[in-house]
Amino acid sequence: MAAAACPASASLLLLLPLPSPPHCPPLSSTRSPHRSLALAPARRATAVRARRESSPPSPPAPAPADSLDCLGTGSDVECFVDADAPQLPSRSPAAPKDDDGETAASASPAAAGKELWEWASLVSPFFFWGTAMVAMKGVIPRTGPFFVAALRLLPAGALLVAFAAARGRKQPSGWQAWLAVAAFGLIDAACFQGFLAEGLQKTSAGLGSVIIDSQPLTVAILASLLFGESIDAIGAGGLVLGVVGLLLLEVPALSIEGNDTTIWGSGEWLMFLSAQSMAVGTIMVRWVSKYSDPIMATGWHMIIGGLPLLVISVLNHDPALSGHFQDLTWSDILALGYTSIFGSAVSYGVYFYNATRGSLTTLSSLTFLTPMFASIFGYLYLGETFSPVQIGGALLTLVAIYMVNYKSIVGDK
Repeated sequence: MAAAACPASASLLLLLPLPSPPHCPPLSSTRSPHRSLALAPARRATAVRARRESSPPSPPAPAPADSLDCLGTGSDVECFVDADAPQLPSRSPAAPKDDDGETAASASPAAAGKELWEWASLVSPFFFWGTAMVAMKGVIPRTGPFFVAALRLLPAGALLVAFAAARGRKQPSGWQAWLAVAAFGLIDAACFQGFLAEGLQKTSAGLGSVIIDSQPLTVAILASLLFGESIDAIGAGGLVLGVVGLLLLEVPALSIEGNDTTIWGSGEWLMFLSAQSMAVGTIMVRWVSKYSDPIMATGWHMIIGGLPLLVISVLNHDPALSGHFQDLTWSDILALGYTSIFGSAVSYGVYFYNATRGSLTTLSSLTFLTPMFASIFGYLYLGETFSPVQIGGALLTLVAIYMVNYKSIVGDK
């Protein structure tokens, strides 16, 4: 990590001679010159303490980029801070001042534009993930589910590996590292994207996104069982509420044939399996990060997970690989490119950039935006709608996700 250096102008000021004070006769011949010199620092120290006590406390400094790493999981990112890395000292941002030295009363248009850009940067990963679901849903009938799943992983994984190599990140080394990356790729990439693409054929993008984003409920349970992480009362209430919400989401998928009620094979069930794959992948992050660089592991796990999906696509005779690729329109090709580049590589890169700037708490509180964007654009472009029961289940599930994440969202504030 680069050490913080003092500005050159500060060091030059120390070398400039200061003007001599005007000579004044002593007030008393008995006053000691050493005593008068000793009182001045004391008065200055008192003033400094007074200023510190009157000023508001400085906000906690964001974790430096070298101490924070993020690893892509499914359609999300799991970030963690390296506790052994040195932390930067916290500093309060300097307030803008006018010519008289007073704090500026209103922000300039440039500052307002910068703040708007920062919020757009925070929201963009969730926008990309949500709209990528809609793009996948629209193009799957003409390409095949497993072809889309493989195409979402392979190019994005290659881009991330190339980016990590250009930044000097180390390749996985040793059988333990490659075993961890391979297992992570098969569960978090192959199973997640395979169930997701197959499920999108039988359910809407918005509903599928809500079910997939319920994975923090499973993560909370697994983390409690495997790592001993505590679940507070609000989190436990969120788990119960999440189960009710998921049941309401699944109820419309039940097909009643005589006295037999089944849900197996429905799009909602496949989306639920996809969410569980992503939850297990999130739990595996700690294991994978022990042996491999997180960014490099994310890229390779996409490549390793995309290869079996490509083989399944060939064996499944997906239309794109069965002589019908030339039937794709330019809008289909753009949708495939958007799903792979923006729905995977770019969204992960922007999320990692925001996380390294200290925005993890804000990012955690914006999880609900992914299904919201998927639902809005699914309605606008695909005409998808929710039933009244599904709307209730979606709202309960989103509230449950917030309750489970409540400790991490407000705990640091």
